Parts: sequence; structure tokens; C-alpha cells
Amino acid sequence: MGNSVIKISNLKKTLRYLKKNGFKNAYYAAMERIERENASDYHYRMPDEQELERQRKEAEKFPYMFSILVPAYETNPSYLREMADSVLNQTYSKLELIIADASSSETVKKVIETYDDKRIRYIRIPENKGISANTNAALSKAEGEYIGLMDHDDILTPDALYEMAIAIGESEKSGNTAWMLYSDEDKGNKDCTAYYEPHFKQELNVDLLLSNNYVCHFLVMKRGLIKSLKLRPEYDGAQDFDLVLRAVGRLLYETKEQRKDLMREWESAGRASVVHVPKVLYHWRCHTGSTAENPESKRYAYDAGRCAVEDFIKNRGWNGRVEDTRHLGFYRINYESDIFVQRPEVGVVGGKILNARKKIAGGIYDEEGTPLYEGLRPEYSGYMHRASLLQEAYAVDVRCMKIRNELRKMFEETFGVPYEEEGITGYFAYEKLKNFMKEAELKEKSMDFCKKVRAEGYTIVYTPDVAVRWTDS
Repeated sequence: MGNSVIKISNLKKTLRYLKKNGFKNAYYAAMERIERENASDYHYRMPDEQELERQRKEAEKFPYMFSILVPAYETNPSYLREMADSVLNQTYSKLELIIADASSSETVKKVIETYDDKRIRYIRIPENKGISANTNAALSKAEGEYIGLMDHDDILTPDALYEMAIAIGESEKSGNTAWMLYSDEDKGNKDCTAYYEPHFKQELNVDLLLSNNYVCHFLVMKRGLIKSLKLRPEYDGAQDFDLVLRAVGRLLYETKEQRKDLMREWESAGRASVVHVPKVLYHWRCHTGSTAENPESKRYAYDAGRCAVEDFIKNRGWNGRVEDTRHLGFYRINYESDIFVQRPEVGVVGGKILNARKKIAGGIYDEEGTPLYEGLRPEYSGYMHRASLLQEAYAVDVRCMKIRNELRKMFEETFGVPYEEEGITGYFAYEKLKNFMKEAELKEKSMDFCKKVRAEGYTIVYTPDVAVRWTDS
């Protein structure tokens, strides 16, 4: 059942992609999807009953109260019941489920009336004003210290709130406050009897977030933060993306004076206040008309997403143009003049290194020095299209690197040659190094240089649009 759903979905996506991007791009997209599907062996495994019972007992020591907000509108009764059951059957029981019903019929109300659980709070909205306004109505009634957002036809895993509570507690032990948390997720077929396409996410990566709402589900925020922001109706369709971007803007870019509405609590804001919980805690149901199954069904949502990114960069004072990429819901910011001029926190930009077979051999590295997209065809976009997106990097490669002027002295001290740019890309003229330094040494020094750059407080950005073909001699 699950495989047939995936194949039909893929065929539809390929046809839509062909119409939008042409034969060549559609061919590579289809080939990549087939290769990835053949290599996938994902199976969601729910914790066994012994583990769930352990969680129920341990959960009692945590004091946090969660409010789960669900805007509902003419929801399929079976989907609604499965959603509600998944919340009420959490191993972490300190919760309230607030359902804001904007339906014109009694469908949702009749389902909720069958429950005898005081943790359910039902709100009838007389007029459907859209998902943001309806969610805000639920938010105004929320009493939990932490607020979780959920769609009316999706499912939480039974350990979702327990894992969130664990992460909040660990943040407190480290002297931080978890203001925003998000988990990994997967997709489920119409009946949620099979799960596929898991999304294993990165830690907070601002440039990747500006390229796509990779945070998505399951999203939890501290009440003070989400109530200070609320959802904005003008961004309906991408209201969660807009909320996440504004939350990141508050936590990372605003000064304490700008956060004066919550001054004492905001003392521990910053990168550590955004927490990724690396477990699948949310099943995103795919059915006819859902965004997960058919991205074109809500094209307006992707237009709203682009507007949300435009609003974010405008509020930061960055001059740039936000454009759609080949993939729906994925964006690219083209900065006016120079990224170093627009963004003083960016110290280095790097591109990709191609080997003799024209496959990616390097360019962006993790803390261990491993190339993130090694072996990938340059025409492919990679897992969740990440290889095709602008993103923050731990390190990039000197063979395809551009730096801001303030770092020239550090560059010369590290590599032993002056920094010079060449060609239309304006990236470093690496031929000077190639004459007396082998690839392994270049990579080692690149890692060292980027470590120093990060120590100075600068961000390193990877761009997939610039590439250098390298053959070690």
C-alpha cells in the first residue's frame, strides 16, 4: 500500500516538475528520486510498551505544561479522532488539546463530544477567518508554558511531548532556555498505516531556513515568545514559516532593549535557545489535496513563504531579491552588491569542488572534515534538496572561497599566500596554492582557517551556484 502511494505521488510530482522546469531538469530530478527511493530502507518504529511505560513514570518529574493548538475546519471525522487520540495518549500527560473549530457544520463538534477528557478544550469560531486567525483564537486560551502547533489531520508519535520535555530540561541544566523546539518528521499514507520520506533535520541553520522551512513539524514554542508574535493572517499558507522566521529574528538578531517586553526571560536567548530534537515525533498525513501529497494544491502557500523571507531580510536591513528555485517552497536570496556588505556577520562564502568525473568531491564540510555531498552529480539537488541550497557551513574549501576584507591577514597567515580574487565569480585564485600544496593539505588548512573564522564570531555560508573542477597534480 505504502509503495504504491509513493510511486503514484512521484509520477505526479515528476509531471508537474517537467511542466515547470523543462525536460533536462525533470530527467535529473526523476533519476535522483528513483535512486534515492531504491536506496531507502526507512521504517518508523514506535517505542515498545516497556519503553512507553518507563516514559510515563519518568514524565511525572517534569513540571512543564503543553498546549497543543489545532485549527479545525470540516475535518474528516476519522482523521480528527486519530489526531486527538495521538495527543491524549501521550506518555507525557501534562497537556491540553485546544481545538478551534471554524466549521459551518457540526462534524467536528460531534466527534469531540464523544470524548470524556477534561484536557480537551473546544472553541467554536462563528466565522472562518483563516488558519492564522483561527489558531490565534486557540492561542488566546492557551495556559501551557509551551505551545505546540499541529494540523487537524496529522498524528503525534506517543513519545512526542516526553521528548520535548527531556530537551527542555536538558537546556535548563545547561543554563539556557529552550524558546523554540522542533523535531524530525515523516509522511504517512492516507490511512497512516505506512510511513515514508523521513525528514531528518539539521540544527539551527539560518541560511538554510531562509531557503526553505525545514523546521516545519513538530514545532513547539515557549508561550511568551509565540504570544508576543502570534500568527499573521496575511501569510496564511506559510503562517508557520513566517512565525519561525520572526521567532529566529527575535532570538538571534534583536537586542535586549528590543526584547524589553520579556526582558528578564530573554537573557538566555540566542542560538542555544533554538533546540532540534533529532527524533521523528510527527507523522504528516498525505491525502488528496494535502500539501504533502500535492504541493501544487496550495501554490499560494509558497508565494506566502517567499513573502515571509522577504519580510525577514527587510527587517534585518539586507538588500536582496528573493526568488523561487526549481523546487516549490525553496527560495534563493540574491543579495544586491555583495553579501559581505549586506550581512556583516558573514565572513566566508564557499562553493563546491568537482572531481575529474564531474561529481561533487568537496566544498562544504562538517566538523569531522567529511564532505556533505560527496559523490553527488552536480545536477542533483540531494536529500531534501539541501545540496542545491544556500546554507550555513562548519567549513568550506579554499579552492572555491571568497572572504571579507577583514580576514585577509588571517588568510595569509594560514595559507602562506596573499588573498587574491579572479574571474567573473570573484573567488580565490587557488592556482597559486595548487603549485605547492596537495589536496589533503589544502583541506586541512581550510578546516583550520574556518575554525579561526568561526572563533571570531563570523558565519560561513555555502553556495551551490559556484563550482571549481579540481584534479590533484
